[in-house]
Amino acid sequence: MVPDISLGRRTYGLLAYLYGPGRRDEHLDPHLVAAWQPALAPDPGRDPAATLKQLQERLDLPVRAVPEHRRLKQHVWHCPVRTAPGDRQLSDAEWAHVARRIVHATGIAEEGDDQACRWIAVRHAHDHIHIVATLKRQDGRSPRRHDDYHRAQAECRRIEEDFGLRRLNPGDRTAAKRPTSAERAKAERAGRSATARELLRDHVRQAIAGAQDEAEFFDRLREAGVRLDRRIAPSGDVLGYKVALPGDRNRAGEPIWFPGSKLAPDLSLPKIRGRLATPDDDDDLPSDARVRQRGAPARAWREATAIVERTSTAYANGHEAEAAAQLSGLGEVLDAVAQTSPASTRQQVTEAARSFERATRWHTRADRAVDRAARSAARGIIQAGNALGRGEDGAATAMLLSTLVLATLAAARWHTARRHHQQAAAARQAADQLRAAYHTAATTPMRTMRRQGRRLPERTRARHTATVEAALPGHTATLRRESGWDALVATLDQAERAGHDPEALLHKAVAWRELHTADNITDVLNWRLRRLGQLPAHPTPPRAPSRSTTQQPQPTRTHTTTPSPNPASPDHRRRH
Repeated sequence: MVPDISLGRRTYGLLAYLYGPGRRDEHLDPHLVAAWQPALAPDPGRDPAATLKQLQERLDLPVRAVPEHRRLKQHVWHCPVRTAPGDRQLSDAEWAHVARRIVHATGIAEEGDDQACRWIAVRHAHDHIHIVATLKRQDGRSPRRHDDYHRAQAECRRIEEDFGLRRLNPGDRTAAKRPTSAERAKAERAGRSATARELLRDHVRQAIAGAQDEAEFFDRLREAGVRLDRRIAPSGDVLGYKVALPGDRNRAGEPIWFPGSKLAPDLSLPKIRGRLATPDDDDDLPSDARVRQRGAPARAWREATAIVERTSTAYANGHEAEAAAQLSGLGEVLDAVAQTSPASTRQQVTEAARSFERATRWHTRADRAVDRAARSAARGIIQAGNALGRGEDGAATAMLLSTLVLATLAAARWHTARRHHQQAAAARQAADQLRAAYHTAATTPMRTMRRQGRRLPERTRARHTATVEAALPGHTATLRRESGWDALVATLDQAERAGHDPEALLHKAVAWRELHTADNITDVLNWRLRRLGQLPAHPTPPRAPSRSTTQQPQPTRTHTTTPSPNPASPDHRRRH
């Protein structure tokens, strides 16, 4: 059950909408289900003699009874309350009970208070009501409605339990402000898939991703076509900023500005400066965490894959303050990937980044604003430019997306263990969206690898099957039924031809981190092998033997050291 509180100036205008046909004739049988005093509230939906004007005058009476200078400019309190998809249909009597509990919990009209504000609840659909109140009590005082939104949310959680409805995740007051119903309606009229608030939040996050300093951050916003207004002190220092979408104006023709802090709690200028202040000196980072400043997208994406794997393993094992920085860094990598993904996956990755940003905030202060290695990865991705959806770029995209799926699932488990319900749900949603993007990106390279694996001689296939059995005893039969089995065989063969010991390399891939959350273990192992063995992400066919050569020399195998074990457990795989 979801409440959505807003304020307005015109009681009659809101009533005309609630009792009208709706924007797409979706309003059916509008009528009152509850009121401050049902006998005093005319119902234009059920009483032919009642009018909207009469209802508006009764609601506004306490407001008009006080001197004009004491009236609020926005005196209309509006709170739609909607059940979740899949919930049973509530009766009018049940909705009346819900409305009375909401106005009591929010301080609009506490039970037993005959001097409380006047209010009504209108129903014009099966799944929601609209509560309308005027913000003057009948004794002339203003209601005590401090923190009414969160009090309404808390009461809805209790109503869900009492009514046997779907239990939504309780909030912790760290979420970004949700778009209002008016903002959503405006976006729909403009033909946009998201509201101005959501689009601007995306632009600001993407501008931060890997930015070296504040000047670069502001430059990226301008390059994205966002209107930018900075607040400058007399000293010349920048005190704050606000952004607007081109063409998004109010009735007076003025741009609708959003300060960064109104887009999300961590997008205020001081918070952004904390992230940008992360040292850029990479000398003490691991060698594969130093993403090159320039280079092909495929190389940047491969290097980011290694950093994401290391980061997700670290926050799974670290304390909360350290995890806060690492999860923030993972969000920054997602924001960078969203900007540079091939066209075939860009929308899905953008939605995943938008979902995951909720998983980066909770009531823990980070040891540092963001993980340095992740910032380096994000910067490398941005500077490498847009990836192509084919060849090495396309395969490297699939490699990184496969790793990001597991990283976001690890984040969901981490949050679930700490009862961060909304953050865990956001991370799982991001994983679902990334999984869809992965399947799109992996189609071509995996098909090529499967074809190569099937063409290998039977003796070679049997040798690599034995290699898998040695690394994952007792699981070979299950893995052979997966769609990625032939691709895994092809990758082991390519690793062998490149001079690696396939069994040692596979042991290392298995021990790198858990596999039980993967819905296709062979896919995950395939990409790990290619990254650990420095093999091309896009498969290369074996070279045909030269006719002039009577005997080909056997490649020298390089023993790959296996780290301390963190064994995979495919037994308890669950679908994800």
